[in-house]
Amino acid sequence: MKILKWGGIIIGSLLAILIIVAGILFTISKQHENTIYQIDVPSLQINYNDEDALYNGRHVARVRGCVECHGNHLGGGIFLEDPVVGVLVATNLTKGTGGLGNEYSDEDLIRAIRNGVRKDGKSVIFMPSHEYNVIDEKDLGDLIAYIRSKDPVDSSHLPETKIGFPFRLIYVMSRGEIHLFPAKIIDHSVAVPAHVPVRTPIELGGYLATTCIGCHGPNYGGGVIPGVPPNWPIASNITMGGPLADYTESDFATVMRTGVTPDGRQLDGEFMPYPVFGYMTDEELAGLFEYLRTRPIRETGTR
Repeated sequence: MKILKWGGIIIGSLLAILIIVAGILFTISKQHENTIYQIDVPSLQINYNDEDALYNGRHVARVRGCVECHGNHLGGGIFLEDPVVGVLVATNLTKGTGGLGNEYSDEDLIRAIRNGVRKDGKSVIFMPSHEYNVIDEKDLGDLIAYIRSKDPVDSSHLPETKIGFPFRLIYVMSRGEIHLFPAKIIDHSVAVPAHVPVRTPIELGGYLATTCIGCHGPNYGGGVIPGVPPNWPIASNITMGGPLADYTESDFATVMRTGVTPDGRQLDGEFMPYPVFGYMTDEELAGLFEYLRTRPIRETGTR
């Protein structure tokens, strides 16, 4: 009887500790979510009715992956629904019902895109604004012009984003590996980069390669993607320590445009978004290939 009694006490104590720890982690996640950021942003030249600007804005929306989550219509949609992660919903960027097009000024959009800060001052959720902080003033202005040009979409049927309780705990325990609230990790003192009319191939590749970081990691070594469901595939090593070492420039372009690897495998466009990255120009793909070939060699899985 004494053994059962002490066993019950130990189990009860462990459960109490787990509940306390979970409560602390949950509270930390809520603090991160509710932090208010006051960010001053510059006014940009935005050419709303210029065909070249709108064409470039559409190109930016594609190659930076905006349409992958928000849709070609930019009307938003459910990005991820998982019992652990919760429900992550990409915002409707248009002026339709449920959209933010009528509520957000151009400055609000700038703040959301490159600082990860919403109109209410809180961080956006799971949007890779830390990857968009490098977008130069012309591309950013053209992107906003393109967003403004889209037809209204009704998204009133979409649910609100809801972060799962387990995922909040996982987020805090990841110690910065999961960028659930990107405003927390962005250096908000960095100014909008000036437009560079002409870039060398490697400069152009580096400018675009930030879009690869979310899955392949800041060192491009690939591996398990932090924060995604366990059924997601492991991201490839895209340094010369991985399959890229055997690619020609033509092979790379084919993979990026069709998802077909040199050995004949078909990549899943849901996880490797070649349908949108395939919109890169020949010059952009060549620059990205050259840039990745110059990165330090990493072992696969070392992100």
